[in-house]
Amino acid sequence: MTADSAAEKLRTVSFEDLGFAKIDHHRSLRRGFPEVIFGPGKTPPQVAAIATRLAETGQIVLVTKTTEEAYRAVAAALPGAVWHQEASAITVGRASVERVGKASVLSAGTSDIPVAEEAALTAELMGATVGRLYDVGVAGLHRLLDRMDVLSSADVLVVVAGMDGALPSVVSGLTRAPVVAVPTSVGYGASFSGLSALLAMLNGCSPGVAVVNIDNGFGGGYLAGLLCRPGPP
Repeated sequence: MTADSAAEKLRTVSFEDLGFAKIDHHRSLRRGFPEVIFGPGKTPPQVAAIATRLAETGQIVLVTKTTEEAYRAVAAALPGAVWHQEASAITVGRASVERVGKASVLSAGTSDIPVAEEAALTAELMGATVGRLYDVGVAGLHRLLDRMDVLSSADVLVVVAGMDGALPSVVSGLTRAPVVAVPTSVGYGASFSGLSALLAMLNGCSPGVAVVNIDNGFGGGYLAGLLCRPGPP
């Protein structure tokens, strides 16, 4: 068969069964980025075993929403592992693709930074050039308006907000770039652990906003990374 036919066939095969996990080694062929390890619910040895197998096949490793205990287990097997404390994430390896797009990650408040950092880290690993602009929520809109250069220079904006969830709609009204809205669980009792921010973002009146799930910084950063790329993987 031709090389193109072989590559297409390989997109749908090959995973490794570890018993407790089935690692999809060919996800990067289909999606342009390897399988990512979701930390909660996995023991440190399980995280380390999955990370090791991904790294041994030459893939970037990203573990999200994990712990320092899991990091120590990964680092024992993979000395090149890096702990990203603000994002509660582990990485092994760096993006080797040419950086062709810019994503700017904004947070409404300082309390939203952990989710924003997860988004920023994910977009960087996918090859995007990432800028950060934090604590620019609508309670002090002048802080955002003072940095219009960040909004106008980005190919895509990831806007992370809890509380009233209003920032993505405001940002979308000020820029031509697509906006990825990430609601967080930050807020007082009536925020219902991020549900109010999620609903506010879904009901925003400004067009060009896509919304991911509550606290899903990875999903927001992943979508931004895809939008920064010129074409399919």
